[in-house]
Amino acid sequence: MSKNKNTEVMHKTSVGGQALIEGIMMQGPKGAAMSVRLPDGTIDTEEKEIKHIRDKVKFFGWPIIRGCVNFVESMIFGYKCLMESAEKSGLEDIENSEENTSKLDKWLNDHLSKKVMSVITGIASVLGVLLAFALFFWLPSKVADFFNSLASGALTNYRALIEGIMRMVIFVAYIALVSLMKDIKRTFMYHGAEHKTIFCYEHGLELTVENVRKQIRFHPRCGTSFMFVIIIISVIISSIVSVAFPNLRNNIAVWMIVKLLILPLVMGFGYEFIKYAGKHDNLFVKILSAPGLWMQRLTTKEPDDSMIEVALAAFKAVITDNPEDDEIK
Repeated sequence: MSKNKNTEVMHKTSVGGQALIEGIMMQGPKGAAMSVRLPDGTIDTEEKEIKHIRDKVKFFGWPIIRGCVNFVESMIFGYKCLMESAEKSGLEDIENSEENTSKLDKWLNDHLSKKVMSVITGIASVLGVLLAFALFFWLPSKVADFFNSLASGALTNYRALIEGIMRMVIFVAYIALVSLMKDIKRTFMYHGAEHKTIFCYEHGLELTVENVRKQIRFHPRCGTSFMFVIIIISVIISSIVSVAFPNLRNNIAVWMIVKLLILPLVMGFGYEFIKYAGKHDNLFVKILSAPGLWMQRLTTKEPDDSMIEVALAAFKAVITDNPEDDEIK
């Protein structure tokens, strides 16, 4: 096999990760670990225990089923790590300091109990979910209906495609907007450090800041690629359902319910593709991975050396002494 360090991956690993607030969480054969840059400049690395429901119930480890289960578990675990990194990095202390607390925040803290604040936080979370549903389900369907009515029903069979394009546009626009925020940009820089570190190891290079710095930051097994694969698979499955049961499209409420019901199936197929993409590098994989790789130009930024040091700390905590043990099986 060629040892071209820039273009060819020597071995594909099972290691993956997530950018955090001033840190990175990595998962590998030895488990999970998160490294965070503390306010005093040192790096705190903590090994994390992950409990998978599939270890207790084999059904949840079956192909397709495991995709949805793993997605939910990853979201919960990732959120916990994100909150913990915010606390360790000192972000919460900065946000809660008197200089950064608005008059409204002070009034709420002084006059409302913790239980009331918890209720308000819960309501805000529900509103966030409803907003996401409106943006990625309701709005694309209404837009598809609008264009279909303008075309006198000629676009009926292409409704799922129109909805998928709308979701992509909304997703890209959202990421482009949030990437302008200073804190998000730093998180995207850590995201780049995560990818470059994994690539350095997959190329068989020594894990040093210099070697990591030379790597590209676009990785096919990224969660960004997963989101685009989900949208593409959603278009395919929705098209099949709409052609097989055309009457479902006549009522937007029913169609929304159907879209929600097939979402676990979509995530299941998406997960299986990402696993397949981790082991293969053929034309089929390149085509489906292309939108996600392009999108990583927004979701990853070039990291500085201090961020690479954090990524290396987390990465070294989850790999084995033998690189072959870390490969995707």
